[in-house]
Amino acid sequence: MVADIAYLQQSQQQINQLEPLLGAQRAAYRSNPMPAAEQRRAWLKALREQLLSEQQALIDAVSSDFSNRAASETLLAEIMPSLHGVDYASKRLGKWMKPSRRSVGVAFQPASAKVVYQPLGVVGVIVPWNYPLYLAFGPLIGALAAGNRVMIKMSESTPATSQLVKDLLAKVFPADLVSVVLGEADVGQAFSRLPFDHLVFTGATSIGKHVMRAAADNLVPVTLELGGKSPAIVSADVPLQDAAERIAFGKTMNAGQTCVAPDYVLVPQERVEGFIAAYRSVVQRFYPTLANNPDYTAIINERQLSRLKGYVSDAESKGAQVIPLLGDDQGRRMSHSLVLNVSDDMKLMQDEIFGPLLPIVPYQRIEDAFAYVNDRPRPLALYYFGYDKAEQQRVLHETHSGGVCLNDTLLHVAQDDMPFGGIGPSGMGHYHGHEGFLTFSKAKGVFIKQRFNAAKFIYPPYGTGIQKLINKLFVR
Repeated sequence: MVADIAYLQQSQQQINQLEPLLGAQRAAYRSNPMPAAEQRRAWLKALREQLLSEQQALIDAVSSDFSNRAASETLLAEIMPSLHGVDYASKRLGKWMKPSRRSVGVAFQPASAKVVYQPLGVVGVIVPWNYPLYLAFGPLIGALAAGNRVMIKMSESTPATSQLVKDLLAKVFPADLVSVVLGEADVGQAFSRLPFDHLVFTGATSIGKHVMRAAADNLVPVTLELGGKSPAIVSADVPLQDAAERIAFGKTMNAGQTCVAPDYVLVPQERVEGFIAAYRSVVQRFYPTLANNPDYTAIINERQLSRLKGYVSDAESKGAQVIPLLGDDQGRRMSHSLVLNVSDDMKLMQDEIFGPLLPIVPYQRIEDAFAYVNDRPRPLALYYFGYDKAEQQRVLHETHSGGVCLNDTLLHVAQDDMPFGGIGPSGMGHYHGHEGFLTFSKAKGVFIKQRFNAAKFIYPPYGTGIQKLINKLFVR
């Protein structure tokens, strides 16, 4: 009882601090509403230097939260793309910030027009547990590049990482520029109700609905990165070793706890056995052992492990065949498994899996594979494996997803010069690179006239001779 009371008091204190913190950031924004490019680059440089100097501490904190997370995965999937994002934005800030000239019709001359890219103000970022560094720093980079203030709500499921991120950012940014909020789900709910100028949420579709509903009360625009069941399609003629290796990389990264991980794979009926053999060989080459293997990432916590084991039990009870590729589970290191004979009534075919389970769905014709994908909610990513360029174009034109990789997985997310975002149930809006700058800026149209005003010729009273001439010249 005492512990419960202390928890409630702490949560309430954290909630009570949110509005004053937002107020301080709003006041700071008003005092500097259009930071110069040099100021923004200085912010990004400070972030970069902190990431570089503290990368080992960040790697250790993430691994501690997962009980084991491969150091190379944190480096490759979180720290490296964050550093690249800083560099990409810093080099292009001047060009992005420059007002863009727009044309003015002859009828409205003499005048000029331009679009000015103005910071929105204060951006809120809600970070999930699966990539707590990149999914905090990625939006932060875009928001700072656009000249905003930022409040970040870290996940309660990664306490060591969340506390470290809070401490590190506090060393280089004042709280009225960048602040990190900690706390449980009730703090996150209160955070999502704040009247930000923009809100970014990355996480489950079910939670995204609540975030959007909360933001709607203040008409806060949202960017939602949600996920869904991202399919991989194996063509009739791609070498199975190529497809298996690249799908396995995407699915085993972070033990499948990735929003763009291949969720299931569509394989021609006659190639299923060959794909299973190739995939098994690749996974066992990646991970010769499971126990004490530092390269194999664990499931984040017992609740998520229980959810995944529930998927396995449910699937087996409904006729699925589960093939563990790495032997028995080792604590929270869950064996990577293929799942055959799946059906739509199984939970793992209804929900985003977010773990090391890969269902195989056989198909007869490529049109059947397209239909299978299109009959379901639009995913965040789609992966196609085949070297026929005509069929590649069919994939792009006849399916819908947030993004696509042809003959690869995951790596489209790391391309700074491409937008990243979902569609429909997998999300809305996008960021990264220039699109991130635009998302966190108001593209303000500005129409400019000086002393001479030709528009006075169309002022009332109407029906004058000059107005009739204007109508004759310009209304056709």
